[in-house]
Amino acid sequence: MPDTRSHRGPDPRDGEAFAPSSLPAVRAAVADLSWLLGRGYAPVSALKLVGDRWALTERQRMAVRRSACADEARARRAARQVAAEAVEGRDLWIDGFNVLTTLEAGLGGGVVLHCRDGTYRDLAGVHGTYRRVAETLPALETLAVVLGELRVRHARWLFDRPVSNSGRIRALVQRTAAERSLAWSAELVDNPDPILKQSLEIVASADSAILDAGPPWFNLARHALERSSPAARVIDLSDLLPESTSIVADHLTAGTGRQRPPRR
Repeated sequence: MPDTRSHRGPDPRDGEAFAPSSLPAVRAAVADLSWLLGRGYAPVSALKLVGDRWALTERQRMAVRRSACADEARARRAARQVAAEAVEGRDLWIDGFNVLTTLEAGLGGGVVLHCRDGTYRDLAGVHGTYRRVAETLPALETLAVVLGELRVRHARWLFDRPVSNSGRIRALVQRTAAERSLAWSAELVDNPDPILKQSLEIVASADSAILDAGPPWFNLARHALERSSPAARVIDLSDLLPESTSIVADHLTAGTGRQRPPRR
């Protein structure tokens, strides 16, 4: 079915999936999955185990997968993150679709996840096709202002060539840059990930594979949303709750005859 959305706004399922009454289970699932990932469990099977334990919906499972990370990964990413002041006078290589869709979702009222590693991630994503929406141009205008305030020397946008309509968004980025006399460039590449993973320049992305590769990175989508849209619908899944590791406790007490202590 073709993508006919005109907004990167809320999904009809999200009202229930991320209602206040649903969040304790989602946060507990993030804690459980993070614990399992830190001990080498395969992400797919671990997510199924956690999702089934907490009876999560498809959208909730997606949010848990995007938000969770092992303690080691969180510490490694934090060590390579740079502050806003460090971006001044530097080049910034931007993971185009990754940053843009998150900002579009936030501006459009969609769910944005505050993840364990401190990044903001959306639930929309790009799956082979990108469609310009009403929030696209405001997102680019917001980034023009933010990157100007940060005094970025040059912003290099990288977009996935195989994604449908990638040429159109590149042209829109180039037009925005020309109209505002911005030091931006926009490129289509077969896969931005290897380029960004190996970058010695600061990278703007929330892609976990890129962050884990170790380039210096700036939390651009979060910075831009906090600056431009403080009322965005951000779901905080960043904290591990000490008493939410139910799978761990169940495993440790299984077969011992001991009862697991009740939750408080």
